[in-house]
Amino acid sequence: MSEYAPSLVYLVGAGPGDPGLLTLRAVECLQRADVIIYDKLVSPRIMDLARPDSKRISVEHLPGEHPQRWPQIQSAMIENAKAGRIVVRLKGGDPFIFGRGGEEAEVLRDAGIPYEVVPGVTSAVAASAYAELPLTQRVHASAVALITGHENPTKPEISLDWSALAKFPGTLAIYMGMARLDLIVQVLLQHGKPPDTPAAVVQLASTGMQQTRTTTLVSLAEMVRAEGLMPPAIILIGSIVTLRPQRSWFENRPLFGQRVLVTRPRHQAAQMTRQLEELGAIVYSLPAVEIVDPPDWSPVDSAIQQLQQFDWIVFTSSNGVEKFMSRLIHLGLDSRRLSSSKIAAIGPSTADALRRYYLQPDLMPDVFRSEELAAAIRSEAAGKRVLLVRADRGRDVLASELSPVADVRQIAVYSQLDSVDPECKALRALSRGEIRYVTFTSGNIARAVLRKLDETSLMRIRQGTVKIVTISPVTSAAVREFDVDVAAEARTYTVAGIIEAIVELHRHSAEVMSQ
Repeated sequence: MSEYAPSLVYLVGAGPGDPGLLTLRAVECLQRADVIIYDKLVSPRIMDLARPDSKRISVEHLPGEHPQRWPQIQSAMIENAKAGRIVVRLKGGDPFIFGRGGEEAEVLRDAGIPYEVVPGVTSAVAASAYAELPLTQRVHASAVALITGHENPTKPEISLDWSALAKFPGTLAIYMGMARLDLIVQVLLQHGKPPDTPAAVVQLASTGMQQTRTTTLVSLAEMVRAEGLMPPAIILIGSIVTLRPQRSWFENRPLFGQRVLVTRPRHQAAQMTRQLEELGAIVYSLPAVEIVDPPDWSPVDSAIQQLQQFDWIVFTSSNGVEKFMSRLIHLGLDSRRLSSSKIAAIGPSTADALRRYYLQPDLMPDVFRSEELAAAIRSEAAGKRVLLVRADRGRDVLASELSPVADVRQIAVYSQLDSVDPECKALRALSRGEIRYVTFTSGNIARAVLRKLDETSLMRIRQGTVKIVTISPVTSAAVREFDVDVAAEARTYTVAGIIEAIVELHRHSAEVMSQ
């Protein structure tokens, strides 16, 4: 019986671009990795799934031209593995389909390093599904050929039999063929492929930047130039192209191709980002504020030790819940410490955070803002002791409304620090006009971003080419402090509400444009 050695290197397929297509095993490997060596085409969103403390090595930043980097990639895998680090070699698509995964596995075998191969969704499969161009179909194609277009089809030592491919009775799926498209078309035609054979190009398949164009083989190269299509793209040739609907299920998503800026803190942005991506949006991330521990825990610790004295504990954010409960546990206590108090939550996300600690809020207002929470709890709290759990900055509505009728104590369980870099990629994209919708989920976030905008970005907002969407009237008021308009405001003050507002705004804009 052979002795099992745990893997030190994982050759992982990252899929075509949509992070939702990543396999569960790939996520497990990313969360285990000490070092990640990743390709240029790997989505930055996938890197967010890795451990924050992992070392990231971009293949693109290694010295030398493309062919000279492969020995360095192999050396980096081997050196880190021999040092006892767990390495993920993260590759676009599937490692064993035009990804040099076989060569890297061979190098690891020769070095005696245990490894594992984790398949990924390859680009042709993703292009087929997301553009609704079935690679096989009973009437049209019972076979598919996966072909590299990297090889020059006119060189004398070609390994591909282009004559056989021209006669292939199925779908041709050509990878990395855009740079040699003229030659590929020419050789297929010379070997007898009918000029009117249907052909398609799917650019950036499975992302909000996906573009699908169809034509015939003889017109393929000319169409690509006319449409300005660029790599990465998959070329599909065969009668299955005629099955394409006018718009695929993915291209018919309500925010398909729309660029949206998400400004929530990094740890809170993932859910909103994923929901937007599922609607077809291209999401830019700009964590505008950072949530950190308060400079002094002693007021919080004191309040926790005296929790039995409070009749009500009021939470005004999910961050407040997480920080308060983490500190409670840090002190060796648990949720039983709150058993003598009633609990109020400002809204659903705060209530959900409480439920993760098996705490059910006793009160939540119908409208999720401080004024409504104060009105809802005022009579209940009259003559009672109330603990307000909050950030170190923000509005004092609750304290000012409740203090006349109750004994109110406030504790800051976290600090908000502005963290906007004016030179970051997202703000440069905004200035260039590449972003259509900017979302703000709090007044502090809005101020942190708007203070850093250049005049070009502000002009785009004032002209309406960039549209601001907010989560509440309070957030909208913060935006208007900068003499800019709010294009839409959520009817319900939640992430779901702000996404619904973007969808409605975009639908209305599209209707106006079509008139």
